[in-house]
Amino acid sequence: MIKAIICDFDGLIIDTELALYEAFCDLLEVDSSELPINEYANYIGTDSTELYNFITMKTNGKMTKEEVIERSHILHKEKLSFPIARGGVEAYLKEAKSKGMMIGLASSSNRAWVTYYLKKLNLFDYFDVIQTRDDVDKVKPDPALYRNVINYLGIDPSEAIAFEDSGNGSKAAIAAGLKCVIIPNKITENLDFENFHMRLNSMEEKELSKVIEIIEALYV
Repeated sequence: MIKAIICDFDGLIIDTELALYEAFCDLLEVDSSELPINEYANYIGTDSTELYNFITMKTNGKMTKEEVIERSHILHKEKLSFPIARGGVEAYLKEAKSKGMMIGLASSSNRAWVTYYLKKLNLFDYFDVIQTRDDVDKVKPDPALYRNVINYLGIDPSEAIAFEDSGNGSKAAIAAGLKCVIIPNKITENLDFENFHMRLNSMEEKELSKVIEIIEALYV
């Protein structure tokens, strides 16, 4: 029986990933032909070190990594001045609460970032536990974040569904023993996902109750 849902944050609850990609394009003064999304997407859903190294390389020595981080962060926040949750997100959270389910969040971003936008979106109070990069030694695709959430909720991994948008996120969820529903965004739809239990284009595609019904039927 599914007792909890656990959500990723960036790209799943709010499409911060498209905004970041656009910020990098602005920073580099390039378009998508010069910064191919299918190449860029491989750096999504894990520690940002490799991503910033990749973008710094793209500057051809015109910027240091520190400059890339600082300037892209400013551009990124500007693009998220009026954040909007992805379609169906709040409906899923409301439905989970109405069913008495627990709700967790597992993000490779830092806690300040996640908390700030959850509060801006008026979604913060839905979550029973939030685990971020501040709480673990290794982020996704390592399963530590999901294992922490499961431990806090006091349930078996098989009793939770993870909702993810990236390959690294789905790897982490599966490694932690969770069922995983992937809902790619405009950036991560370019990735090849190795393992998952269901794929949706949006949470608006199926109600949470139907998703749970299908997932549970797989293991009768």
